[in-house]
Amino acid sequence: MAVNIPFDNTYGTLPSPFYTRLNPMPVKTPALIRFNTELASDLGITSGGPKEMALAFSGNSLPEGADPMAQAYAGHQFGGFSPQLGDGRANLMGEVLGKDGQRYDIQLKGSGPTPYSRNGDGRAWLGPVLREYVVSEAMHAMGIPTSRALAAVSTGEPVYREQGGLPGAVLTRVAASHIRVGTFQFFAARRDVTSLQALFDYSVARHYPDATNPTEFLNAVIARQASLIAKWMAVGFIHGVMNTDNTTISGETIDYGPCAFMDDYQPDKVFSSIDAHGRYSYSNQRNVIVWNMAQLATCLVLLMPDADQAVEEFTQAVHAMPDLIEAEWRAAFGPKIGIAEATEDDTALITDLLERMAENRADFTNTFRALGTTQARDQFLNPASYDQWEANWTKRLVSEADPQTRMNAANPAFIPRNHRIEQMIQAGVADDFAPMGRLMDTLATPFGDQPEAQDLAHPPTPSEVVRQTFCGT
Repeated sequence: MAVNIPFDNTYGTLPSPFYTRLNPMPVKTPALIRFNTELASDLGITSGGPKEMALAFSGNSLPEGADPMAQAYAGHQFGGFSPQLGDGRANLMGEVLGKDGQRYDIQLKGSGPTPYSRNGDGRAWLGPVLREYVVSEAMHAMGIPTSRALAAVSTGEPVYREQGGLPGAVLTRVAASHIRVGTFQFFAARRDVTSLQALFDYSVARHYPDATNPTEFLNAVIARQASLIAKWMAVGFIHGVMNTDNTTISGETIDYGPCAFMDDYQPDKVFSSIDAHGRYSYSNQRNVIVWNMAQLATCLVLLMPDADQAVEEFTQAVHAMPDLIEAEWRAAFGPKIGIAEATEDDTALITDLLERMAENRADFTNTFRALGTTQARDQFLNPASYDQWEANWTKRLVSEADPQTRMNAANPAFIPRNHRIEQMIQAGVADDFAPMGRLMDTLATPFGDQPEAQDLAHPPTPSEVVRQTFCGT
């Protein structure tokens, strides 16, 4: 039975500078690694047999209604502007309307070279595909806006990277859209106001139908990004490469390259092997997103009738963003310590705990999960430091109803720990996908206790610590 995807495509109605139409490059011997049946059902996608799914989700066969293309965009990468980037190893196959009435992109990653590949091979090796599959689905299970994984397929072909020949794979990614800050930058850099206006109109219709002008649109994007960054920080997530081309207009997490979750809490932690100066460290994510929104604002100025007034309005919006992020951060961290509605006065209590965790190399996830139990103090090199904080915290909780239930719902017991991801990848390279399956099953319910999976909640031993992560491009 063939794979049926009910495509309802709209991006291809935009002018030709937005994309290059081309088909994915076929692979040698595609084989299905994993398929997200639940997500497929939500999208109205009918799966076929393993062979048919391998062909469809590798790009070897095109489901009826597909309109494959590589999207154009620009972007600031580590602060340096590249006027043309684009999908160098991806194909937007088309869009579907989910059962929730929302529109979603279906994209293949690792589907071969495009005009935007910049001498790259357009392929992905197995490791990054497995990492993105597991981490994006874990983020979804934790309630964090994110692109999602529909399928992973091995290609039967080697991909050559610094490590030598590695097994190739293709990921099918689902996103609310792939419109990025860098998409706006692509046209703004060319002073192509006609295309920029078309992109704005399309983005408003697709994501922010209540926005009546660029100012309202900018404020809406800022609000979603502020909420997203706070949610990242609340689970100890480090994106690793927050370039403007990796920042979506929809407010979803996208492009899981050198991403990682912290084990012991270190506010300036960096995992990415290419982030030499800590631009995208854990603590600096809240600053970078403000910078990225300033780049979006700069693009939108071109659409305003009065540039001076636009600069004034947009500057005000961007300058207000740090306070908005702080409010979202309190709203995310308050429940983590049992407070329903954290106030500015609670900021000091939360910050005090984090500072003590950093001093004592306390595990981020396990400390928050254990709050209210004797196991919390066991996370600290100096348990007395935790005891001092707990005394103040206990006084604050007197007025809170059922704080433990609130904390259990806000603090995951399980995250995709870096050493487990690496172990899963090494097993996958050996054609063993059982560790991936076990991780997926556990991370599907991250707030449950799951006694049978407690080993997956343990921090790494010294020999298991992952110090660097890689993009895999």
